[in-house]
Amino acid sequence: MMTDAPTGHFQSIVLQPHAGQFVIDELPAIVLCCAAWVYGGMEGLPLTALAVSVAALLSLALLYRFIYLRRTRYHIGSEQLISRHGVLSRKTDYMEQYRIVDFVEHQNLMQQLCGLKTVRIFSMDRNTPRLDLVGIRHNFDVVTLIRERVEYNKRKKGIYEITNH
Repeated sequence: MMTDAPTGHFQSIVLQPHAGQFVIDELPAIVLCCAAWVYGGMEGLPLTALAVSVAALLSLALLYRFIYLRRTRYHIGSEQLISRHGVLSRKTDYMEQYRIVDFVEHQNLMQQLCGLKTVRIFSMDRNTPRLDLVGIRHNFDVVTLIRERVEYNKRKKGIYEITNH
């Protein structure tokens, strides 16, 4: 987690998915790739050239996925959440904080073992109705941090929620 200079009422925060999230997401492919490299390195077995080719292609795909994850950034500003991702071409998604309506924190078994979580943010934004912050440390309370900003921005813009209970 990195922080920038204060902007307005809140300090801007930049989050990056933890590298362990790559292992969590790609574990079956990593195991298959390693097995293909090992099999391809054995002499006298059939189809070793094919195993090496598969291992090389899978290694390239895994490298791309790793670079993609490491180049992902989540900027939590005073008024917007910004998600930047991509390798060969970059995409930036903007979510106005006053439009955020709900949060869900999720941890699969591997994330629990690694101390990570995924925070899903739902908004009324047309272009970005859902934003997943993956690979966030489980002890970092990002929901409370964003919720304070959401409430501040709703009050600032005079937006009040009406419910039917």
